Amino acid sequence: MKSKTANQDEIITKDKKKKSVLKENIEAIIIALILALFIRTFIVQAFKIPSGSMKETLQIGDHILVSKFIYGVKIPFLRTTLINVKNPKRFDIVVFKFPEDPSKDFIKRVIGVEGDTVEVRNKKVYINNEPINDIYGQYTDPYEFPANSQPRDNFGPVKVPAHSIFVMGDNRDHSYDSRWWGFVDLKALEGKAMIIYWSWDGDNFGVRWNRIGQILK
Repeated sequence: MKSKTANQDEIITKDKKKKSVLKENIEAIIIALILALFIRTFIVQAFKIPSGSMKETLQIGDHILVSKFIYGVKIPFLRTTLINVKNPKRFDIVVFKFPEDPSKDFIKRVIGVEGDTVEVRNKKVYINNEPINDIYGQYTDPYEFPANSQPRDNFGPVKVPAHSIFVMGDNRDHSYDSRWWGFVDLKALEGKAMIIYWSWDGDNFGVRWNRIGQILK
């Protein structure tokens, strides 16, 4: 028979092993959380599309991955760029902090970059007085609003200031964008939309399998 001391030593050894396993599990969870936070902050982040302002490119219920580092590495909250990689180009699809309410994320397409003069004439978009090849823009309302009524169909010209971009939704007649609230400061950029990794059709209660894996352009 084992002595009382031997039994106590065995219990202590088992307790130490349990504490060691618990400690390792806690450390693994903490490391995983730190890595996930790092990836979400600096590498890639998932977003869900809640509205139809980017139809037909993006549908309500699309889930996308956004590259966070492609426009530079930023210090969280301060929005200060540590490493500048490159600036957005015309027609990039970008996610950014909404200028009127930074607690909200918006997604739009870049139309004008620093130094560009942007104008909309009778629904046609012009950059530097030249009409753009607007293969992404969708127009579903045949009515044209005059400039003195609202800026949707006739706007500008305006010049994009330094460190800023001018953005519009692909669903041109149903998008609240730079035509209404102005420019996006580059500091507000979250990243560039890259790929659809999931798509849920809430109206028909089903998965849009044909959209999964689509590279965004």
